[in-house]
This record gives sequence, structure tokens and C-alpha cells, in this order.
Amino acid sequence: MLKQFLFLLIPFLSYSQNYTSYKTGSSTDLVTNPAGGVCLMGGATEDDNAMRWFLQRANGGDIVVLRASGSDGYNTYLYTTLNSSVNSVETIVCHTAAASHDAYVIQKINQAEAIWFAGGDQWDYVSQFRNSPLSIAINNAITQRNIVIGGTSAGMAIMGEYYFSAQNGTITSTTALNNPYASNATISNTAFLNNIHLQQTITDTHFDSPDRKGRISSFMARIYTDTGIAIKAIACDEYTAVCINPNGMARVYGDHPSNDDNAYFIQSNCELVNPRPENCAPSTPLTWNYNGAALKVYQIKGTGNGANFFDLNDWQTGSGGNWIQWSVSNGSFMEEMGTPIDCVTASIEDIDNRLVLFSNPVSDILEFELLEDKGSIQTAYLYNLSGTKVLELLNKDNDAYFKIPVSDLKSGVYFLSVTTTNGDYLKKLVID
Repeated sequence: MLKQFLFLLIPFLSYSQNYTSYKTGSSTDLVTNPAGGVCLMGGATEDDNAMRWFLQRANGGDIVVLRASGSDGYNTYLYTTLNSSVNSVETIVCHTAAASHDAYVIQKINQAEAIWFAGGDQWDYVSQFRNSPLSIAINNAITQRNIVIGGTSAGMAIMGEYYFSAQNGTITSTTALNNPYASNATISNTAFLNNIHLQQTITDTHFDSPDRKGRISSFMARIYTDTGIAIKAIACDEYTAVCINPNGMARVYGDHPSNDDNAYFIQSNCELVNPRPENCAPSTPLTWNYNGAALKVYQIKGTGNGANFFDLNDWQTGSGGNWIQWSVSNGSFMEEMGTPIDCVTASIEDIDNRLVLFSNPVSDILEFELLEDKGSIQTAYLYNLSGTKVLELLNKDNDAYFKIPVSDLKSGVYFLSVTTTNGDYLKKLVID
């Protein structure tokens, strides 16, 4: 019996030209019912309690660690150190892009109950895995088998619908603030990982070393300017983790009060009539100010039991944190204490009457019109308070007046964003 136990703890090494695999634990696949979720780790040493959360949601199944460099450092830690029962831990180090097409690698993803991305260089993951059979298998595992997924450092940076790809290397806050379109500010939303609660969200890591608050502000301003989408962000200090249940509740793990471990939930200020950056252009310092209230941030201390949380369903409800405000003026980042965000009671009037709503609140039919001298409508999008696009209109017939059924939408506050030949307009409306 002792010899068998020792055999289980000795990693089995498998090598091919495209990858190296290190296997610890059972060599037989065990099918369990994972509980799903996403674990976002800010970098440096992993938080043990967050990693236990991650392993427990695999429900005793098989763990796959994906890397583009390094070796088997996670195997013993995940299999024995954390005292969480799992069937196996297998680290697969992908040496080339061909590994993302390898039948063995795809098989292991198809059998996993949990997938963890190690740190490193996120461009390695993006360039090797994106648009490949491997990424398809991972997304199928998320959406069809409800696996738990997560990553640290570079592995966290790729988890959002939008991500900093680091294709041209990293970028500092100073550089990003002084030129949001710098050559190394490589932001993408080309489909990669499909985490439902991270749609229209970008993530960032190592938030306290070095300071990256200005960088994420610049990324968000750039995305908002280019797409018209009020992007959100989740960021973590080192040694801090955000663990998101499938119900959208994000709990923050860390070592507070012994250490100052924080997570940040960042969004443009929906209380403003039009919160788009005042000045976001190439080779120009960013200004996104609005009297110091351009961005609303809920900052949460990470604790050992993950008691403090933020609700990603409404991006307003939280516990154990403080609201602060961020802004940027001519490339200089500023922060100050803030008040809780209140999107529901924000003004329902826009800057002027260029975009006309025929009724507000709306019950069954949304009717709107653009005044004749203000150009023609190209596209129109309707977003809910969470920033999720719920309706899309492409104006192929160059119409100026529209009637759109909205009776199937939930009651609440929405934003109508319209792109025209003369500019973009935003209207806040209520659906009864």
C-alpha cells in the first residue's frame, strides 16, 4: 500500500516536440460534476484559501494547469499541500502553437474539471491558443460541462472579454496615460475565453507593484472611445484573488488585516449624462475627468474567509469595501473618496434633444428619432445597467425613425447608444 501511495506522488513525465506533460495522481480519468466559477489571482504567490475554493469546485475531479513556460511547480501544491481531494493534477507546458492542436492536449482538456492558467507572458497564451482547437475545447468545457477556470498574473489577464494582449510588450501607467494609443497598448476583444460574468470586462494584475491604476483607466477610455461600450474592469493586488460563483457573486480573498490586499471593481460613472472620455486620442495625454468623478471604483480588502464581496449582476451591491472615484486630467491620474454609485436615480435627460424618445418610461415599444439636421443613424445599441448589450440595430435603410419592441426585456434602467454620421449620442431610459 505504501509503494502505491508513493507512486501516485511521483510525477509522470510525458514529452513531445510541442509540449511537456507532468502528471501527478491517478492515471485514470474521473468524471465528476464541477460547480463552475472563475478564480482571478493577482500574481506573486497564490492565496491558499482562494486556491482551495478553486479545487473544491472541481468536486474531486482532474485539474489541468496550462503553461507556456516553466515546469511542474503546481503539481505538489495542488495535489497535496492544500489538502483538497482531487483525482489528478496535470501540468501541460506548451512549447509551440502546434500544442493547441495536439490530440493528447485536447483530450486532457475534455477530461478536466478545472483548468488553471499559470503566470508568464499573456501574449504566449493569446498567440498560441486563440482561435485554436484548444480554446474551443476550453470554452466547451466552461459552457457545457461547467468546469471551474482561473489564472494568475498573465493567466488572469486573459480572462475577460477584453484583454491586454502584451503583443508588443508591457506598458506602464505613465506611458498609457500620455498616449492611450501607444504601440504597446495592445487591447483586443477577439474571441478567446468565454466567461459569462466577464463579458464587456477587462482584467489587470499586480495592481500594487507597480501601480497600474492609470493603465487600466487608459485601457477603459480607449475601449469606450473606440466601441461606445462602457467597459468595466476587475483588478487585483498581488497576493489577492477574486473568486466568482456562477451566480455572479465575486468574493475577495487575501491576508487583510495583516497585509493590504485589495481588489478593485471599476466602471465608468453611469450617473453622468455622457461619461465618455473628454479627450482620448493618439499621441495625446488622456483626459477623463468630469470633476474628478469619471470612474466609480469599489475597493475591497481581501480576507482569509472571502467574506467581502461584490455583486456582478448589478455592479452596485457590495460588502466590506469602500467607494472611491478615479479621474485623469491631461495624463495625470487622480483618486479620492467617493459615494456609492446610483444608476437608477441618475438623470434621464441627455445633453440636448438631438435624439428624441417618444416616451420615457417605455412599456412595450421603444420609439426614437434623430432630428433631421443631426446626421443619419448608422447603428443603435441598447445596454442594461450591467453593460450587457441586449438589442442591436444596423440601419441599412438609412431611416431616422424607429419602433423597437421591448416588452420581453426586464423592467429597469437602460442606455440607448446611437452612432450617427455626425457623432454619437447617449440616452438613458426606463422600461416599465
